Amino acid sequence: MDFGLVSIFFAVALAHFLALLSPGPDFVLVVKSAMKGHRKNAIGVALGIATANAVYIGLCLVGVGAILAASVSLMIALKIIGGLFLLYLAFHALKAPKSAYRDLTVTSVNNTELAKISFIKECITGFMSGILNPKNLLFYLSLFTVALTPEVNLGFKILLGVWMTLVVFLWDVAIIYLLSKQTVRNKFTRLSFYIDKATGIILGAIGFNIVKSVLIKQ
Repeated sequence: MDFGLVSIFFAVALAHFLALLSPGPDFVLVVKSAMKGHRKNAIGVALGIATANAVYIGLCLVGVGAILAASVSLMIALKIIGGLFLLYLAFHALKAPKSAYRDLTVTSVNNTELAKISFIKECITGFMSGILNPKNLLFYLSLFTVALTPEVNLGFKILLGVWMTLVVFLWDVAIIYLLSKQTVRNKFTRLSFYIDKATGIILGAIGFNIVKSVLIKQ
């Protein structure tokens, strides 16, 4: 691999990681799931989010991303559905009573089938959060448009796409494992009710602003 490709790889990888450090709906969702659910189930959210990112990365790599981004009606629909989805998550976070947070210190799930269903449910939630966030598509499209010229071979693009997908997944898993540490979890558990309400407000505010911005422009 020549120096030019190496420099492109590190530039794109750095920009992508810095974007991950900026808390958004996906980050809030990971923290919320890690605090409320079993660790293995919370990893389902990370897997769902990473899968959604992989879909957008793949679409951008084959050129479909540019077509989707150019479709005004599709982007409007994505924004509205994504905003409503965040409002839905916020509603459930805000309506939960304080009594629902008493058993968060339980770290084992006795019912294997229930654990499996919960993992799938969390995975779907994570995927929906990632796929209904048009900023993910626009971010990868702009990143690839600037960094990946037509001269860059497909193999390198695939390598970069796989790398970014793995980084998204591992970053979210790292957050989940950090919150699963007993000392950290004990502190968060005492504040879990308030943390969940705060994440509900944040998700609700983001969702409301997304929907409002679309409606104002119409």
